[in-house]
Amino acid sequence: MAFALETPRLRLREFSIADAPFILRQLNEPSFIENIADRGIRDLQQAAVYLESGPISSYRAHGFGLWAVVEKYSGNLIGMCGLIKRPHLEHPDLGYAFLPERFGQGFAYEAGSTCLAAARSDFALPCLLAIVNPGNAPSRRLLEKLGFNLQRVTMQTADENALCVYGIDLE
Repeated sequence: MAFALETPRLRLREFSIADAPFILRQLNEPSFIENIADRGIRDLQQAAVYLESGPISSYRAHGFGLWAVVEKYSGNLIGMCGLIKRPHLEHPDLGYAFLPERFGQGFAYEAGSTCLAAARSDFALPCLLAIVNPGNAPSRRLLEKLGFNLQRVTMQTADENALCVYGIDLE
């Protein structure tokens, strides 16, 4: 059985290849490109490859990954939120992105809180990180509201922008 989480308004479930149209839209939203990255996903085939090599591969390797966030009321896929194990970070991190029309409605906090609880109870992670662009004030406020603390500002390579690394102790 696939891993899933529930909140009063949301269902977080594993992505499938059938979610490629959503991924294509989400990854090409100007807010995603500006605040996260341009993943270079421009068609449905590339979106399917992204899902297979990213979230779906992560479920197999770690038991967790980015999950599809579905609004229970409408049944619509409105974003993604989950736990990511990146090779350049010492611990898994909380990642999230929502469609712009869902900003400011508390969905990121609701999904993020649920992912924190799962990191602690289902995956027994001792701590969790989160990375964010320094200029992304709404995301930084969200992380602080979730209980994360700024640990450092870092650059992975000389040609990349700085990233704020937040952390939270789960033990």
